[in-house]
Amino acid sequence: MVEKWIGDKWWVSEYNFHDEVTSTFRLPKKIQFHDATLRDGEQTPGVVFRKEEKMRIAQMLSDLGVHRIEAGMPAVSQEDSEAIKAIVKMNLNSKILVFSRAMQADIDRAIDCGVDGIVLEVPSSYPKLKHQFTWTEEELTERCINSINYAKKNGLFVNFFPFDTTRAQLPFLKRFLKNVTENSSPDSVAIIDTTGSCTPSAMRYLVREVKKIVSLPLEVHTHNDFGMGTAATMAAVEEGVEVVHGCINGLGERTGNAALEELALNLKTLYGFDIDIKLEKLFEVSQEVQRMSGKRLAENKSVVGNLPFTREIGLGMKVLENSPLAIFPFLPELVGQKLEIVMGKKSGKESVAMKLESAGLTATDEQIQEIVGATKLKGIEKKNILTQEEFVELAKEILNK
Repeated sequence: MVEKWIGDKWWVSEYNFHDEVTSTFRLPKKIQFHDATLRDGEQTPGVVFRKEEKMRIAQMLSDLGVHRIEAGMPAVSQEDSEAIKAIVKMNLNSKILVFSRAMQADIDRAIDCGVDGIVLEVPSSYPKLKHQFTWTEEELTERCINSINYAKKNGLFVNFFPFDTTRAQLPFLKRFLKNVTENSSPDSVAIIDTTGSCTPSAMRYLVREVKKIVSLPLEVHTHNDFGMGTAATMAAVEEGVEVVHGCINGLGERTGNAALEELALNLKTLYGFDIDIKLEKLFEVSQEVQRMSGKRLAENKSVVGNLPFTREIGLGMKVLENSPLAIFPFLPELVGQKLEIVMGKKSGKESVAMKLESAGLTATDEQIQEIVGATKLKGIEKKNILTQEEFVELAKEILNK
């Protein structure tokens, strides 16, 4: 029997796959990834991707295995429109979509760009409709029906995107979705946690309720205001949502969107999906997007941060050589990273010996013990780890006595 929680490069909790856990799941057969880095990701304050950078990111996303790229919003600027057209001409493996309001002018811009489809956004929540927009329910519904029908008439794929869904009043939401989907033909409907304020359990409930009204494929788009973006997305998948939205590095407004790298790794290792995302490219793509966005990640960021596979603690170093999955839930190479052993206050004999060997240095047990002590003192004094140069210099001083 093959344990689903163990792979060549990961070993996660077996409880993820226990019958009592999975018996209520309605998992889809296949997952598709919709990346919004070039639109929602660029809405991060201070982030501006120029045309060439957008093209570069689009190419990386396609190579990564992303099924759909939300390439921007043509109405934002002339350069955005030109970038979208250029991305379309690249003939990538990914489908190219753009963000569109429920108005003919936006849809015409999408048609002019030659994209495959649109993400048609309209408000659906009580706070938005009460305080930000002035449309009646009838006006809103009519706008959606007319816009979807117009887009479909012109050959566009339409993802209906009633944003702030998780703060919509359920009776209104059900009427709204029923009227729109019965009088137009969107290809899918998204459930959007615009404010990141929906718990995983609440997300599962909402998906079930939407499914009572909508028989179309469902998508999920979450934000991370309460640190729940990835968890809420996973909950939606547990109820059968087929398309997950995310941004590289979790870019996006306020606290950002669900991080695409987290979604991909979770779906592969924690849920056992056969996904198309090339996990080994995640770190490289993350680094490039960090460089182009100017937004650096926290060093301990999961999956693509610099610290998850950096080890200072001296205990267990020998285990790393033969059985690294005793320490890590997944190997660094799974996501394109490498293990790095660093020296500092928490170093021990095993880690110092390994670091000396990698530097081509040999030492007696007494010298190793002395180097350990000196390394700890230096780490305390510096309040940080030692650089490679600092450690080698310190070690040589002791070895050359």
